[in-house]
Amino acid sequence: MLDYAQARRLMVDCQLRTFDVNDIAVLDAFDAVPRENFVPPGAEPFAYIDQNLKLGGSDGDLRYMPASMLLARMIQALRIGGGVRALDVGTGYGYAAAVMARLGGRVTALESDPALAEAARERLDGTQVEVVGGPLAAGLPKAGPYDAILINGRVEVRPQALLDQLKDEGRLVCVLGRDKSAKAALFVRAGDAFGARPLFDAALPGLAAFREEAGFAF
Repeated sequence: MLDYAQARRLMVDCQLRTFDVNDIAVLDAFDAVPRENFVPPGAEPFAYIDQNLKLGGSDGDLRYMPASMLLARMIQALRIGGGVRALDVGTGYGYAAAVMARLGGRVTALESDPALAEAARERLDGTQVEVVGGPLAAGLPKAGPYDAILINGRVEVRPQALLDQLKDEGRLVCVLGRDKSAKAALFVRAGDAFGARPLFDAALPGLAAFREEAGFAF
């Protein structure tokens, strides 16, 4: 039987630390949250491979758990700490929400797929995370504004509705772009303006809610 505690330690030492994840609290959170509990039944032995892991969803709108090294860098950029209000968009089975809650965040997890939302509720039972069903691109204004927003999937268009739900100096991290040109990006709100900068190259399947509409072609 696979020793999952050892697998988590190897993930932290061999994947996260080697990919510029150096925040001790983030490393400790990834070492503490059992990633194998947030994958589909039967997929537990694959929970710690260094790849994005398919969770399920409807045709054309599948959910993936981001590879741990990618997710850890994104969460590190959000600077989650005690009392930080965070929104986890496209939560899937709720792993990123669980990590952010472990860091002390007050987390709302948003999922548009009803089956995945229910699966997340089951896995997050006993935590302070609230799982809410609803359209991803619209966010959840009633629970905001947020200090931090994480999008668990690649977006092809600027997520303006979500940016508008940030507090002043709030931070949003996503993978932005199309296919191989995509990069993890950090947005920071300053009044009514939003600064943005790329963080690193990143490969992550796209979310249908943030897909760029095809233009007219002859």
